[in-house]
Amino acid sequence: MNGSAAPPRAQLTALPAWQALAEHYGRVGKLHLRQIFAEDPQRGERLVAEAGGLYLDYSKNRVTDETLRLLLQLAKECGLAESIAAMFGGQKINASEQRPALHIALNARQDEHFLVDGIDVVPEVHAVLQHMAVFSEDIRSGRWLGYTGKAIRNIVNIGIGGSDLGPVMAYEALRYYSRRDMNFRFLSNIDGTDFVEVTRDLDPEETLFIIVSKTFATLETLTNACTARDWSLRKLKDKSAIQKHFVAVSTNAEGVAEFGIDTANMFGFWDWVGGRYSMDSAVGLSTMIAIGARNFRDMLSGFHAMDEHFRSTPFERNLPVLMGLLAIWNNNFLGAGTVAVLPYEHYLKRFPAYLQQLAMESNGKHVTLDGDRVAVPTGPVYWGEPGTNGQHSFYQLIHQGTQIVPCDFIGFCQPLNPVGRHHALLLANLFAQAEALAFGKTADQVRAEGKPAWLVPHLVCDGNRPTNTILAPCLTPQTLGQLVALYEHSVFTQGIIWNIDSFDQWGVELGKLLAQRIIPELESVEEPELKHDSSTNALIWRYRRLRKEES
Repeated sequence: MNGSAAPPRAQLTALPAWQALAEHYGRVGKLHLRQIFAEDPQRGERLVAEAGGLYLDYSKNRVTDETLRLLLQLAKECGLAESIAAMFGGQKINASEQRPALHIALNARQDEHFLVDGIDVVPEVHAVLQHMAVFSEDIRSGRWLGYTGKAIRNIVNIGIGGSDLGPVMAYEALRYYSRRDMNFRFLSNIDGTDFVEVTRDLDPEETLFIIVSKTFATLETLTNACTARDWSLRKLKDKSAIQKHFVAVSTNAEGVAEFGIDTANMFGFWDWVGGRYSMDSAVGLSTMIAIGARNFRDMLSGFHAMDEHFRSTPFERNLPVLMGLLAIWNNNFLGAGTVAVLPYEHYLKRFPAYLQQLAMESNGKHVTLDGDRVAVPTGPVYWGEPGTNGQHSFYQLIHQGTQIVPCDFIGFCQPLNPVGRHHALLLANLFAQAEALAFGKTADQVRAEGKPAWLVPHLVCDGNRPTNTILAPCLTPQTLGQLVALYEHSVFTQGIIWNIDSFDQWGVELGKLLAQRIIPELESVEEPELKHDSSTNALIWRYRRLRKEES
């Protein structure tokens, strides 16, 4: 898996299992789920898998037993088992950046060992967790006071990408377990409106900012951090107050100190943790303050349980492997370019957005690990909204649109907030939607209802739309950890099949570099000499002219 040492892999479409799948699709691609279920009445009880309380029903995918056998053979031919071992072994599977992708070590127990360049990183992981636990308890208990002696009531996490999406998703998902006498806000956008709205009703004397930037040089994060510092000092006056109202999650001690933060209040993480895989590291400091160290460790135990399931469970019963292989089938054989994630739990309203980065930044790649152009589509678009809101929005397209949209339904059997019949109605909708997408409604069924002939075509739903249903007992910190790790490893599985690097993101860098060139052209007092394309030049000139008119 080391990019400079691993031998080139055969082109995906040349693998025997892939060719067998292509031939197999020609025979079964038009099968309807109505027929598949009719011929196998027990299918809904067979095509299920379970791990640590997560129950996956994948029976409503357009696959046969032979499809699954061939997909599992494909995983074997692609070396998935060896790749899993390489990841857990600390090998440099992030080939283009020549580093491990060892986020699994963040969830390791103290008696476990994960090596990076021969060094066991687990003791350092637990040292950071202990540092976080002490600090978060100081904040929660009121022992940590602001510069003027007031307790901290407001926590503002400043980050972007994984340094924002992870913390804000986790906070919203676990809000039931959070401190309700504290405010938790998340600032990411460089748009000044985001800063103004986040801080509008906050008192600097009671506000703590957590600056999350591995390099302490990310443009958006540092711009917002400097604005937050200025905002704080307008009331606190003394620059030494920064040390009571700002902490950092970073590896750049020099930059943190220069900003004015005491490096004793810097929480570290490591190059072998990618941003979108970091919510269970110090990046989750705001989460720990919100829910407490015990709940945070319960979340880590959920991650760990799914990590171990992925690592040791045979593929035919392995939830992340099954979901990843089904995603390959849906994307590359059924031609489905998107995946809708539909949590029937309001607390998971930010989960689809979190998965957008996890999946699309990981697998939105056009070359293989060997540098060759990929031969098949990669990286489907992930999107979604909580049920039942989405039913009154985009489900129309999912049911009757011309595109196939595979769906992941997520539900919980026990509500955190029991209110009358609400939860039964919520889950009834989840089960009904999955059933309707699978089996649809035929013209004969519509006519049997006595509908006029002219209306029949409008009421027909073709069905045959693939879905997964994930059920868990209750949304707990542990369950959230399991869910996130489930999708992490499903994304990894897909990346291995496509033979791409799921852990770099070079496409993100290009826009950043061009922005650095354009910034002085927008801010210059003198008229700059522009050397972009005619469109970009014209847009810059228009911006400068309108700003001048405003002033």
